[in-house]
Amino acid sequence: MDRGWWWLWSQCPGLGSARLRALRSVARQYSVGPGELWSWPVQRLCSVLSWPQSCWLSVERFRREHGKAPQINVPENVLLPGDQCWPQVMDRLDRPPVLLHYSGDSSLLDVLQQQQAVAVVGTRAASAHGVAVAEDLGRTLASMGWPVISGLAEGIDAAAHRGCLDGGGRPVAVLGTSLERVYPRHHETFQAEVSRKGLLLSELSPGTAMNRGSFVERNRLIVALAKALVVVECPERSGALISARFAAQLQCPVWVVPGDARRWSSQGSNALLRNQASPLLEASELAEHLGAGPLMSASTTIAHDALLNAIGDGASIETLQGRLGETVDHLFSQLLILECEGQLVCEAGHLWRRRKL
Repeated sequence: MDRGWWWLWSQCPGLGSARLRALRSVARQYSVGPGELWSWPVQRLCSVLSWPQSCWLSVERFRREHGKAPQINVPENVLLPGDQCWPQVMDRLDRPPVLLHYSGDSSLLDVLQQQQAVAVVGTRAASAHGVAVAEDLGRTLASMGWPVISGLAEGIDAAAHRGCLDGGGRPVAVLGTSLERVYPRHHETFQAEVSRKGLLLSELSPGTAMNRGSFVERNRLIVALAKALVVVECPERSGALISARFAAQLQCPVWVVPGDARRWSSQGSNALLRNQASPLLEASELAEHLGAGPLMSASTTIAHDALLNAIGDGASIETLQGRLGETVDHLFSQLLILECEGQLVCEAGHLWRRRKL
Protein backbone atom coordinates (compact mmCIF):
# COMPACT_ATOMS: atom_id res chain seq x y z
CA MET A 1 0.00 0.00 0.00
CA ASP A 2 2.92 2.37 0.68
CA ARG A 3 3.82 2.11 -2.99
CA GLY A 4 0.44 3.55 -3.97
CA TRP A 5 0.76 6.42 -1.54
CA TRP A 6 4.24 7.28 -2.82
CA TRP A 7 2.84 7.24 -6.34
CA LEU A 8 0.15 9.69 -5.25
CA TRP A 9 2.66 12.00 -3.59
CA SER A 10 4.79 11.92 -6.76
CA GLN A 11 1.86 13.33 -8.74
CA CYS A 12 1.58 16.41 -6.53
CA PRO A 13 2.50 19.60 -8.44
CA GLY A 14 5.65 21.21 -7.09
CA LEU A 15 7.14 18.03 -5.63
CA GLY A 16 10.23 17.10 -7.60
CA SER A 17 12.89 14.56 -6.75
CA ALA A 18 14.57 16.67 -4.02
CA ARG A 19 11.31 17.36 -2.14
CA LEU A 20 10.12 13.77 -2.44
CA ARG A 21 13.48 12.61 -1.11
CA ALA A 22 13.01 14.98 1.85
CA LEU A 23 9.50 13.61 2.38
CA ARG A 24 10.87 10.05 2.45
CA SER A 25 13.47 11.16 4.97
CA VAL A 26 10.72 12.51 7.24
CA ALA A 27 8.84 9.24 6.94
CA ARG A 28 11.92 7.32 8.06
CA GLN A 29 12.73 9.78 10.86
CA TYR A 30 9.24 9.58 12.39
CA SER A 31 8.63 5.90 11.48
CA VAL A 32 5.48 6.68 9.55
CA GLY A 33 4.26 5.70 6.12
CA PRO A 34 3.35 7.99 3.23
CA GLY A 35 -0.34 7.41 3.98
CA GLU A 36 0.07 8.80 7.47
CA LEU A 37 1.99 11.80 6.10
CA TRP A 38 -0.97 12.45 3.81
CA SER A 39 -3.14 13.01 6.88
CA TRP A 40 -0.69 15.26 8.74
CA PRO A 41 -1.93 18.85 9.11
CA VAL A 42 -0.05 21.29 6.93
CA GLN A 43 1.28 23.04 10.05
CA ARG A 44 3.00 19.85 11.18
CA LEU A 45 4.46 19.23 7.73
CA CYS A 46 5.72 22.82 7.64
CA SER A 47 7.51 22.28 10.95
CA VAL A 48 9.70 19.50 9.50
CA LEU A 49 9.99 20.55 5.85
CA SER A 50 11.34 23.95 4.80
CA TRP A 51 9.35 24.33 1.62
CA PRO A 52 8.14 27.69 0.25
CA GLN A 53 4.58 28.85 0.80
CA SER A 54 3.74 28.37 -2.88
CA CYS A 55 4.64 24.69 -2.57
CA TRP A 56 2.42 24.21 0.49
CA LEU A 57 -0.48 25.84 -1.34
CA SER A 58 -0.04 23.27 -4.13
CA VAL A 59 0.15 20.41 -1.63
CA GLU A 60 -3.02 21.51 0.15
CA ARG A 61 -4.90 22.02 -3.10
CA PHE A 62 -3.80 18.57 -4.28
CA ARG A 63 -4.83 16.88 -1.00
CA ARG A 64 -8.25 18.57 -1.05
CA GLU A 65 -8.82 17.41 -4.63
CA HIS A 66 -8.14 13.77 -3.70
CA GLY A 67 -9.68 13.72 -0.23
CA LYS A 68 -8.70 11.88 2.95
CA ALA A 69 -9.24 8.42 1.44
CA PRO A 70 -8.25 8.81 -2.21
CA GLN A 71 -8.69 6.17 -4.87
CA ILE A 72 -5.14 5.27 -5.89
CA ASN A 73 -4.49 3.53 -9.20
CA VAL A 74 -0.80 3.07 -9.92
CA PRO A 75 -0.13 2.37 -13.63
CA GLU A 76 1.33 -1.07 -14.24
CA ASN A 77 4.28 0.29 -16.22
CA VAL A 78 5.70 2.52 -13.48
CA LEU A 79 8.88 1.93 -11.49
CA LEU A 80 9.16 3.74 -8.15
CA PRO A 81 12.00 4.19 -5.64
CA GLY A 82 11.76 1.26 -3.24
CA ASP A 83 10.56 -1.17 -5.92
CA GLN A 84 12.64 -4.34 -6.19
CA CYS A 85 13.88 -3.41 -9.68
CA TRP A 86 14.56 0.24 -8.89
CA PRO A 87 18.22 0.93 -9.83
CA GLN A 88 19.86 2.07 -6.60
CA VAL A 89 22.43 4.07 -8.58
CA MET A 90 19.64 6.51 -9.44
CA ASP A 91 19.64 7.69 -5.85
CA ARG A 92 23.29 8.75 -6.22
CA LEU A 93 22.39 11.29 -8.89
CA ASP A 94 22.15 14.97 -7.98
CA ARG A 95 18.68 14.91 -9.54
CA PRO A 96 17.34 11.37 -9.23
CA PRO A 97 14.18 10.67 -11.21
CA VAL A 98 10.93 10.75 -9.26
CA LEU A 99 9.87 7.57 -11.08
CA LEU A 100 10.38 5.75 -14.37
CA HIS A 101 7.77 4.80 -16.95
CA TYR A 102 8.59 1.80 -19.11
CA SER A 103 7.27 -0.08 -22.11
CA GLY A 104 8.50 -3.43 -23.39
CA ASP A 105 10.22 -6.40 -21.79
CA SER A 106 10.08 -5.81 -18.04
CA SER A 107 12.59 -8.63 -17.42
CA LEU A 108 15.27 -6.20 -18.61
CA LEU A 109 14.63 -4.09 -15.50
CA ASP A 110 16.48 -6.70 -13.42
CA VAL A 111 19.48 -6.41 -15.73
CA LEU A 112 19.45 -2.61 -15.58
CA GLN A 113 19.09 -2.66 -11.80
CA GLN A 114 22.48 -4.39 -11.73
CA GLN A 115 23.98 -1.96 -14.31
CA GLN A 116 24.58 -4.84 -16.71
CA ALA A 117 24.25 -2.97 -20.00
CA VAL A 118 26.48 -0.87 -22.27
CA ALA A 119 25.66 2.69 -23.35
CA VAL A 120 26.59 3.86 -26.86
CA VAL A 121 26.12 7.58 -27.62
CA GLY A 122 27.16 10.25 -30.09
CA THR A 123 26.10 13.00 -32.45
CA ARG A 124 22.92 13.18 -34.49
CA ALA A 125 24.94 14.51 -37.45
CA ALA A 126 27.19 11.48 -37.70
CA SER A 127 29.57 10.61 -40.52
CA ALA A 128 29.08 7.41 -42.51
CA HIS A 129 32.07 6.01 -40.63
CA GLY A 130 30.52 6.85 -37.24
CA VAL A 131 27.22 5.23 -38.19
CA ALA A 132 28.99 2.08 -39.38
CA VAL A 133 31.04 1.86 -36.17
CA ALA A 134 27.94 2.34 -33.99
CA GLU A 135 26.07 -0.37 -35.87
CA ASP A 136 29.02 -2.73 -35.52
CA LEU A 137 29.20 -2.00 -31.79
CA GLY A 138 25.50 -2.67 -31.33
CA ARG A 139 25.73 -5.91 -33.28
CA THR A 140 28.84 -7.15 -31.47
CA LEU A 141 27.51 -6.30 -28.01
CA ALA A 142 24.24 -8.06 -28.83
CA SER A 143 26.13 -11.18 -29.88
CA MET A 144 27.94 -11.09 -26.53
CA GLY A 145 24.67 -10.91 -24.59
CA TRP A 146 24.88 -7.22 -23.64
CA PRO A 147 21.82 -4.94 -23.77
CA VAL A 148 22.65 -1.70 -25.62
CA ILE A 149 21.44 1.56 -24.06
CA SER A 150 21.08 4.79 -25.99
CA GLY A 151 18.67 7.65 -26.56
CA LEU A 152 17.01 6.57 -29.83
CA ALA A 153 18.03 9.89 -31.41
CA GLU A 154 19.05 10.29 -35.04
CA GLY A 155 22.63 9.36 -35.93
CA ILE A 156 24.83 7.35 -33.54
CA ASP A 157 22.06 6.44 -31.07
CA ALA A 158 19.81 4.99 -33.74
CA ALA A 159 22.71 3.18 -35.44
CA ALA A 160 23.70 1.46 -32.19
CA HIS A 161 20.14 0.31 -31.63
CA ARG A 162 19.78 -0.91 -35.21
CA GLY A 163 22.98 -2.89 -34.88
CA CYS A 164 21.71 -4.39 -31.64
CA LEU A 165 18.44 -5.42 -33.28
CA ASP A 166 20.30 -6.83 -36.31
CA GLY A 167 22.36 -8.95 -33.92
CA GLY A 168 19.24 -10.34 -32.26
CA GLY A 169 19.92 -8.25 -29.14
CA ARG A 170 17.82 -6.30 -26.65
CA PRO A 171 18.04 -2.51 -27.04
CA VAL A 172 17.13 -0.16 -24.19
CA ALA A 173 16.11 3.37 -25.20
CA VAL A 174 15.94 6.17 -22.63
CA LEU A 175 13.69 8.80 -24.16
CA GLY A 176 13.77 12.57 -23.86
CA THR A 177 9.99 12.56 -24.28
CA SER A 178 7.13 10.71 -22.61
CA LEU A 179 6.60 7.18 -23.89
CA GLU A 180 3.65 7.94 -26.16
CA ARG A 181 5.59 10.56 -28.12
CA VAL A 182 8.05 9.83 -30.93
CA TYR A 183 11.01 12.05 -31.74
CA PRO A 184 12.12 12.29 -34.45
CA ARG A 185 8.71 11.54 -35.95
CA HIS A 186 10.04 9.18 -38.62
CA HIS A 187 11.24 6.84 -35.84
CA GLU A 188 7.68 5.73 -35.09
CA THR A 189 8.10 2.20 -36.50
CA PHE A 190 11.63 1.98 -35.14
CA GLN A 191 10.58 3.00 -31.62
CA ALA A 192 7.78 0.44 -31.68
CA GLU A 193 10.29 -2.27 -32.64
CA VAL A 194 12.61 -1.30 -29.79
CA SER A 195 9.66 -1.48 -27.39
CA ARG A 196 8.63 -4.87 -28.77
CA LYS A 197 12.09 -6.46 -28.65
CA GLY A 198 13.68 -4.44 -25.85
CA LEU A 199 12.65 -1.67 -23.49
CA LEU A 200 11.69 2.02 -23.55
CA LEU A 201 12.23 4.18 -20.45
CA SER A 202 11.22 7.73 -19.60
CA GLU A 203 11.01 9.79 -16.41
CA LEU A 204 8.33 11.97 -18.04
CA SER A 205 4.65 11.33 -17.38
CA PRO A 206 2.22 10.77 -20.26
CA GLY A 207 1.09 14.03 -21.84
CA THR A 208 4.23 15.95 -20.88
CA ALA A 209 5.04 18.55 -23.53
CA MET A 210 8.32 18.22 -25.40
CA ASN A 211 11.14 20.19 -23.80
CA ARG A 212 14.63 20.55 -25.20
CA GLY A 213 16.09 20.31 -21.70
CA SER A 214 14.59 16.85 -21.25
CA PHE A 215 16.91 15.45 -23.92
CA VAL A 216 19.89 16.70 -21.94
CA GLU A 217 18.48 15.39 -18.66
CA ARG A 218 17.96 11.86 -19.98
CA ASN A 219 21.74 11.54 -20.52
CA ARG A 220 22.28 11.10 -16.77
CA LEU A 221 19.87 8.15 -16.78
CA ILE A 222 21.58 6.49 -19.75
CA VAL A 223 24.92 6.59 -17.92
CA ALA A 224 23.52 5.58 -14.53
CA LEU A 225 22.18 2.33 -15.97
CA ALA A 226 25.40 1.40 -17.80
CA LYS A 227 28.41 -0.71 -16.96
CA ALA A 228 30.43 1.21 -19.56
CA LEU A 229 29.92 4.18 -21.87
CA VAL A 230 31.11 4.35 -25.48
CA VAL A 231 31.25 7.73 -27.24
CA VAL A 232 31.46 7.03 -30.96
CA GLU A 233 31.55 10.51 -32.49
CA CYS A 234 30.54 13.96 -31.27
CA PRO A 235 31.43 17.64 -31.77
CA GLU A 236 32.68 20.03 -29.11
CA ARG A 237 29.16 20.94 -27.98
CA SER A 238 27.23 17.72 -27.64
CA GLY A 239 25.00 15.83 -25.25
CA ALA A 240 27.45 12.95 -25.52
CA LEU A 241 30.03 15.08 -23.70
CA ILE A 242 27.49 15.68 -20.93
CA SER A 243 27.09 11.91 -20.73
CA ALA A 244 30.86 11.57 -20.39
CA ARG A 245 30.84 14.03 -17.48
CA PHE A 246 28.11 12.05 -15.75
CA ALA A 247 30.17 8.91 -16.32
CA ALA A 248 33.16 10.50 -14.57
CA GLN A 249 30.96 11.39 -11.59
CA LEU A 250 29.57 7.86 -11.37
CA GLN A 251 32.94 6.18 -12.02
CA CYS A 252 31.61 4.55 -15.17
CA PRO A 253 34.41 3.61 -17.64
CA VAL A 254 34.41 5.68 -20.84
CA TRP A 255 35.61 4.39 -24.22
CA VAL A 256 36.00 6.66 -27.25
CA VAL A 257 36.24 5.79 -30.93
CA PRO A 258 39.00 8.04 -32.40
CA GLY A 259 37.76 10.06 -35.36
CA ASP A 260 39.08 12.19 -38.18
CA ALA A 261 41.00 15.03 -36.49
CA ARG A 262 39.87 17.44 -39.23
CA ARG A 263 36.18 16.60 -39.03
CA TRP A 264 34.09 18.91 -36.83
CA SER A 265 31.85 16.10 -35.62
CA SER A 266 34.81 14.23 -34.08
CA GLN A 267 36.46 17.10 -32.22
CA GLY A 268 34.52 16.63 -28.99
CA SER A 269 34.98 12.87 -28.81
CA ASN A 270 38.67 13.11 -29.73
CA ALA A 271 39.17 15.63 -26.91
CA LEU A 272 37.89 13.05 -24.41
CA LEU A 273 40.95 10.93 -25.20
CA ARG A 274 43.03 13.52 -23.32
CA ASN A 275 41.03 12.88 -20.15
CA GLN A 276 41.61 9.23 -19.29
CA ALA A 277 39.04 7.83 -21.73
CA SER A 278 40.17 4.58 -23.34
CA PRO A 279 40.52 4.55 -27.15
CA LEU A 280 38.35 1.94 -28.88
CA LEU A 281 39.70 0.88 -32.26
CA GLU A 282 37.55 -2.21 -32.79
CA ALA A 283 34.28 -3.42 -31.30
CA SER A 284 36.03 -6.68 -30.45
CA GLU A 285 38.26 -4.85 -27.93
CA LEU A 286 35.29 -3.80 -25.85
CA ALA A 287 33.66 -7.21 -26.12
CA GLU A 288 36.90 -8.86 -25.00
CA HIS A 289 37.18 -6.47 -22.05
CA LEU A 290 33.60 -7.00 -20.90
CA GLY A 291 33.26 -10.71 -21.58
CA ALA A 292 29.89 -12.43 -21.86
CA GLY A 293 26.87 -10.33 -20.95
CA PRO A 294 23.83 -11.15 -18.81
CA LEU A 295 21.66 -12.17 -21.78
CA MET A 296 23.89 -14.93 -23.08
CA SER A 297 21.33 -17.63 -23.77
CA ALA A 298 21.28 -21.39 -23.75
CA SER A 299 20.68 -21.34 -27.51
CA THR A 300 23.93 -19.39 -27.90
CA THR A 301 25.72 -22.09 -25.91
CA ILE A 302 24.34 -24.75 -28.26
CA ALA A 303 25.49 -22.68 -31.26
CA HIS A 304 28.95 -22.44 -29.71
CA ASP A 305 29.09 -26.23 -29.36
CA ALA A 306 28.24 -26.56 -33.05
CA LEU A 307 30.93 -24.02 -33.91
CA LEU A 308 33.57 -25.83 -31.85
CA ASN A 309 32.67 -29.10 -33.58
CA ALA A 310 32.93 -27.40 -36.98
CA ILE A 311 36.41 -26.07 -36.14
CA GLY A 312 37.70 -29.54 -35.37
CA ASP A 313 41.50 -29.49 -35.53
CA GLY A 314 41.48 -26.01 -37.08
CA ALA A 315 39.50 -24.03 -39.64
CA SER A 316 39.51 -20.70 -41.46
CA ILE A 317 36.54 -18.36 -41.50
CA GLU A 318 35.82 -19.39 -45.11
CA THR A 319 35.79 -23.06 -44.13
CA LEU A 320 33.41 -22.36 -41.26
CA GLN A 321 31.12 -20.43 -43.58
CA GLY A 322 30.89 -23.45 -45.84
CA ARG A 323 30.29 -25.85 -42.96
CA LEU A 324 27.75 -23.80 -41.02
CA GLY A 325 26.16 -21.48 -43.61
CA GLU A 326 26.53 -18.43 -41.33
CA THR A 327 27.53 -14.89 -42.30
CA VAL A 328 31.09 -13.71 -41.72
CA ASP A 329 29.94 -11.05 -39.23
CA HIS A 330 27.98 -13.57 -37.17
CA LEU A 331 30.82 -16.09 -37.18
CA PHE A 332 33.37 -13.49 -36.11
CA SER A 333 31.23 -12.38 -33.17
CA GLN A 334 30.76 -15.98 -31.99
CA LEU A 335 34.45 -16.80 -32.47
CA LEU A 336 35.32 -13.74 -30.44
CA ILE A 337 33.16 -14.91 -27.55
CA LEU A 338 34.88 -18.29 -27.50
CA GLU A 339 38.28 -16.62 -27.72
CA CYS A 340 37.42 -14.38 -24.76
CA GLU A 341 36.35 -17.48 -22.82
CA GLY A 342 39.74 -19.04 -23.53
CA GLN A 343 38.37 -21.88 -25.66
CA LEU A 344 39.88 -20.75 -28.98
CA VAL A 345 43.02 -19.10 -30.32
CA CYS A 346 43.34 -17.24 -33.60
CA GLU A 347 46.56 -18.01 -35.43
CA ALA A 348 48.19 -16.27 -38.40
CA GLY A 349 45.92 -16.09 -41.44
CA HIS A 350 42.76 -16.17 -39.28
CA LEU A 351 43.04 -19.88 -38.67
CA TRP A 352 41.03 -20.79 -35.60
CA ARG A 353 42.01 -23.66 -33.30
CA ARG A 354 40.90 -24.97 -29.94
CA ARG A 355 43.15 -23.82 -27.12
CA LYS A 356 45.21 -26.67 -25.72
CA LEU A 357 44.69 -27.18 -22.00
